[in-house]
Amino acid sequence: MSARLHAKTALVTGAAGGIGSAIVRRFVAEGAAVVANDIASATWSSLDGVVGEGRGKVTAHVADHSREQEVAAMMARVRAEHGALDILVNNAFAAYDDCAISELAEADWDRTLAACLKGPFLCTKHAIPLMQEGDGGSIVTISSVNALRAVSETAYTAAKGGLISMMRLVAADYAEWNIRSNVICPGTVATSASMDYWEQFPSGFEALRRMYPLGRIGEPEDIADYVLFLASDESRWVTGTVHVVDGGLMGGTRLEVV
Repeated sequence: MSARLHAKTALVTGAAGGIGSAIVRRFVAEGAAVVANDIASATWSSLDGVVGEGRGKVTAHVADHSREQEVAAMMARVRAEHGALDILVNNAFAAYDDCAISELAEADWDRTLAACLKGPFLCTKHAIPLMQEGDGGSIVTISSVNALRAVSETAYTAAKGGLISMMRLVAADYAEWNIRSNVICPGTVATSASMDYWEQFPSGFEALRRMYPLGRIGEPEDIADYVLFLASDESRWVTGTVHVVDGGLMGGTRLEVV
């Protein structure tokens, strides 16, 4: 069986996190050359051993994806080392708020939008010329069910909602170059960061788990598998769409009568 991403070059932001590292591992196993981006080198332990696991290869690049100069330098490295870019995964994010809008500090709003909306804007802006120079490409952006359903976290929700509108427009603007743009909205995913948080509230976590019709929250691999589909040629006629990957949460919550 041939590798699904053979001879493809991919850039994954937030690559050292739970979802990001799962995406990198999946891509490498399918033959891609992966540029794994994160903001700090101290976080790369999550990718230990990934080199040589699959048919592809991975290189690390430390950069703040919300700073244009650093993003431009990263894309210049992709061009120099690979010649073109076939896949961009906008995965990196950070949330600095967990409150209603009347309690939200301006600084926390700015930091959250920089990480969750400005970063994907800059990476997409600088990735598109590389894709235009090649045979097109696939841009996969990780949003959240927060963008579709009022939950919490005002700035995070606003940024994740903005991603959907922005990436739909990218799909329309660049379709003639065979550049596809799609968005994934995950539900709760069991990463080290999310589980560290929920360990403080075990009863709350159990209530959260019961909200999911499939009986569990997601694993990073659940998202990585779907990203692979959208990144590969299997989704060659899919663009401008939003894909909910959430264990059935948005479809409906099971009513429990006690």
